[in-house]
Amino acid sequence: MTSNEAGGAGYTPLRTNRYERKFLVEEMTLRQIELVVRLHPRMFYAPYPPRYVNNLYLDTADLENYYDNVHGASRRRKVRVRWYGELLGQIGQPLLEFKVKDGLIGRKHTYAMDSLTLDEGFDDHRWRQLATDSNLPPVVRHELHELAPVLLNRYFRRYYASRDGCFRLTIDSELSFYRAHQALGNCFLHRQVDSQSVVVELKYEVDAESQADRVASFFPFRVTRNSKYVQGVERVYL
Repeated sequence: MTSNEAGGAGYTPLRTNRYERKFLVEEMTLRQIELVVRLHPRMFYAPYPPRYVNNLYLDTADLENYYDNVHGASRRRKVRVRWYGELLGQIGQPLLEFKVKDGLIGRKHTYAMDSLTLDEGFDDHRWRQLATDSNLPPVVRHELHELAPVLLNRYFRRYYASRDGCFRLTIDSELSFYRAHQALGNCFLHRQVDSQSVVVELKYEVDAESQADRVASFFPFRVTRNSKYVQGVERVYL
């Protein structure tokens, strides 16, 4: 699943190019949403148990990644450290992810990092030390030099897949966001919770695009450009 061997320009693709369609659902209960998914003609089922997903987002000092996503730049990216389970404390297997989008097509490049301890005392110095100690390709280290923690977020994710294996779907609920900018104070303490919204994401490879409209048409959800990173920054900083 992960690799930190250099490939191409120093990145190791997690999987091939793919599309994502996001739906922001605010007027249905979680149980109703799951029922809609399970009644879909593609026969979606749960291949994995649900779990909490945690992300520490990184950005430049002038929030370049945030503004590229807000303005819909043709090429945009998000950089984050991801782990599962408990939010704070000792993190055993964090993953560094570069999520890059060219137009509507996205790619994700993932690297294993050393374990870390995440608490209210986590700061830029500790982040720099983690980036230095982890066995990362030189080009990745260079990119991280310009980045620092900005946002911590967490949500509960349920996983689904179509029986034919062409489509995957996730349902994210219990969204929460924390300020992670040590220079502005209140690191991991300025918490904002969105207990009403549910984000549904339909994911598929490029060669399944011709079927995607029909698959998506069965969902009574509103398509959105929803970005948890953008939403989080606007909740805890603006």
